[in-house]
Amino acid sequence: MAASLNHRRSRRTISDINMVPFIDVMLVLLIIFMVTAPLLSPSLIDVPSVGKAATAPEQVITIEIDKQLHIVVKSKGTNANGGLQIKQDANMDSVARIALQLQAGKAQTPVIISADKGITYDNVVKLMDQLQRAGVQRVGLAVRQSE
Repeated sequence: MAASLNHRRSRRTISDINMVPFIDVMLVLLIIFMVTAPLLSPSLIDVPSVGKAATAPEQVITIEIDKQLHIVVKSKGTNANGGLQIKQDANMDSVARIALQLQAGKAQTPVIISADKGITYDNVVKLMDQLQRAGVQRVGLAVRQSE
């Protein structure tokens, strides 16, 4: 009788792939990456240091924003005109147009934003975005050196 039971069990080939080992390996890799990702430090860029600029630009446009979001655009020239200075009040909608007019076709004239530290970061970013959309190429932020 035992011989007849063995005879009924014929070997069939298994045609499907066992996915359990694959899933186990993938879960282990996922855990390894999740643990090591926060430990990786972002790459630091070591920028070269330079001295002071040899020559100051002929014209500098300064945009000042105070705590009440009052905007003043100033243009100061250092050429033979004796330092001609232009001062205009502006709002967020007209500041880019005024800056382009003061550049007078000289796209390399730097525009420096001097904002009060009490205003929100969002206002400065909106101003920079408007200047960029208008076509102002050189925009910088004025800072005070710490002692």
